[in-house]
Amino acid sequence: MSSFDADKAEKLGADQYGMRKYVVAFLKRGPNRSLSEQEAAALQRAHLDNIHRLAAENKLSVAGPFFGDGDLRGIYIFNIDDLEEAKRLTETDPAIQAGSLVMELKLWYGSAALQLIPDLHKTIAAVDV
Repeated sequence: MSSFDADKAEKLGADQYGMRKYVVAFLKRGPNRSLSEQEAAALQRAHLDNIHRLAAENKLSVAGPFFGDGDLRGIYIFNIDDLEEAKRLTETDPAIQAGSLVMELKLWYGSAALQLIPDLHKTIAAVDV
């Protein structure tokens, strides 16, 4: 018994497998890490505000940090399939502008349903960061 929803698949840009292309951004430690505690907190707030803006514009499906203190700091999954557009979007991030982070961009093939994550997340987050 199939629960296939052709309208939803079309709306999400899904192929026959329910998949589509995205751009994944790997956020890495940048060369400029010598900020005061106050400057770092302000930059982090601006970074998070940018993430929320990109999600509200339906450009970003998933974002989050990695655990640990390695050079790989976090990940974005952009709801686009164009590397140049993703590059332009990453350049709006204050942490990228400040050199605190750099990003490596890769095309990725994943479930078209990832686009539903931002709205679903709002229903389970008790605190908005």
